[in-house]
Amino acid sequence: MAITLAEEVVLLSLDARSGAAARRQAVGWAVAGGILLELVMTERVAVTGTYLELRDPAPTGERLLDSRIQLIGSWLRGRSKRRVTDWLTKDHAMAVGAALDGLGERGVVGPEVPKVAGVFPQRRHPGSDATVERELRERLGAAVLGGAEPDARTAGLIALLHAAALHGPAFPDRPAREVAPRMGEIAAGQWAGESVRAAVRDMRAAVAAVTVFTAAAAV
Repeated sequence: MAITLAEEVVLLSLDARSGAAARRQAVGWAVAGGILLELVMTERVAVTGTYLELRDPAPTGERLLDSRIQLIGSWLRGRSKRRVTDWLTKDHAMAVGAALDGLGERGVVGPEVPKVAGVFPQRRHPGSDATVERELRERLGAAVLGGAEPDARTAGLIALLHAAALHGPAFPDRPAREVAPRMGEIAAGQWAGESVRAAVRDMRAAVAAVTVFTAAAAV
């Protein structure tokens, strides 16, 4: 079953027992970045330097992505481009819930459990589709731990996880110091066309910047 990059980030962040999302704020930045990356790969948007531009409003057929195309079009308000960090700041809080809804519709996670005492709503993994997460983690492990050459989508996912410092959710049984160097190497590698790699580099810098700023503000 094919799921989006944003949904992959969320799936990796869910605690298998509680169903709660770990590191939700950092995950939000990575999920918003994942949506943008897929829109870049499908040539719907362009990210150049610090700016985001809508190139083609045609739908992709993927509801999560198409909803963001519409939102970005409204957000631009007739301008040709606006700052990437401004969009990530606007979308990161909503993106996790939208990705969770997509996973729920695909049957990858269970129905929402009502929040209790202010805790975020939770999702539980249905045992019938644990293969999706297992295959995802095997693909990441092959690239990061096994040294296999990742395809463009896997490399893009690793770049987003690395930018948001989500090494723990990606590899819960390994200390970050063991996986971060290889993830950084993949993120900087020649795994896609120049325009996509440049967009990922710029988005990675934006995600890293807003993540660091948010962490500092919380101290």
